[in-house]
Amino acid sequence: MTHVLSPREVFLALVNGVAEGRWNELPELYAEQTHVVHPFHPLRAAALRTRDELREHFRPTDAGPRLRRRATNITIHETTDPEVIVAEFEYQGTVEETGEPFTLPGIFVLRVRDGEIVSSRDYFDHVTSARVRGQFDALVTAVREGGAAAPA
Repeated sequence: MTHVLSPREVFLALVNGVAEGRWNELPELYAEQTHVVHPFHPLRAAALRTRDELREHFRPTDAGPRLRRRATNITIHETTDPEVIVAEFEYQGTVEETGEPFTLPGIFVLRVRDGEIVSSRDYFDHVTSARVRGQFDALVTAVREGGAAAPA
């Protein structure tokens, strides 16, 4: 019998997978049809609705600096709904090229069914993320122009 991951286990696999750069594994944590939103994204990025969209979202690029990070200060709140957790955490790390330290706080509200994320609201510090990845100026320009082309 195969073990089905709990919402807590799925969240930990997600944040640790991001921290460790296991990009190819991350989409498999999501259901084939899902709904992932980033409500605080400065450009109001569209929802990610499929595992294929998540593969593209998690696709590594060689652009920008390399980040060394780890998930820290993790607090997971279980709710009265056994599928839903609220998880608070931070990515703490350094920019490899400069040694600059950074802290990126986040809160995820996850719904996990049968061991897969079926929905997620990811509240994340997109401005700091863009800055440490060398994309702050592009983000500011896109916000000023009302566009949706800059990463964050």
